[in-house]
Amino acid sequence: MYTKNTLIKDIEQSGIRKTGTLLIHSSMKAIGEVEGRGDTVLDAFIEYMKEGLLLFPTHSWSDKNLQDGIYDPKTEPSCVGILPNLFMKRADAIRSMHPTHSVTAIGSMAQAYVQRDSNVLRNGDVLTPCPRDGCFGGLYDEEAQLLFLGATLKTNTYIHSIEEWLNIPDRINPQSRKIKLLSEDGEASEIDLHGHYFSRGNVSKNYDKLLIPMLHMGIAKEVKIGDAVSYVVEVKPMTDWVIGLLKENPSLFDDDQPIE
Repeated sequence: MYTKNTLIKDIEQSGIRKTGTLLIHSSMKAIGEVEGRGDTVLDAFIEYMKEGLLLFPTHSWSDKNLQDGIYDPKTEPSCVGILPNLFMKRADAIRSMHPTHSVTAIGSMAQAYVQRDSNVLRNGDVLTPCPRDGCFGGLYDEEAQLLFLGATLKTNTYIHSIEEWLNIPDRINPQSRKIKLLSEDGEASEIDLHGHYFSRGNVSKNYDKLLIPMLHMGIAKEVKIGDAVSYVVEVKPMTDWVIGLLKENPSLFDDDQPIE
């Protein structure tokens, strides 16, 4: 059974920068038996990243979310797993105001970071899943790392971001829906939300074609944390490489054919 200390030792060997910015996609089940379960996993990462910025995606895009058309960051559950739901309930955690693609942050720069999503909203009443000036775009600016903790690169929301920034066709729904946002002080505002749209099925199932080339190029590194075979990915070189690929072939992720 793993403990906080044994997990920290694994994290120390992973190449994760403890003073940097880290976003974690996670599978609690893949980690194995942990004393204290998910809270211990979070304790280990929070302690390791105490001088940096720790982020979890706390997405709420599923059919079960936002059924009343209201997004309250304090109460809306996340649809992407156990650890994000536990993380956003921590006393010092701050969740962003994006109704479907929020992130939750802990660290000295947490408030400033999640403010990126609020700033996007101030610039207009129309919102897309991963705008360049939002929290996912900020990962590039911070030269962040992504950790796929027992998760595959099919969960790589950041690639959705790149496709959105490049205006890849058939990614953003032209039809919007009204969502009411409840701020921390209880004030309400209404936005038009354009969600994802995939005419040929969900392209994220093909994002893992990036893994083998990135391992070869040193953009990604395979590590083990607990029982979880995991991957640490450098955001900036991944972005620059993928942008080049998409400019050459905008349909890159429409199929699962290997990248040559």
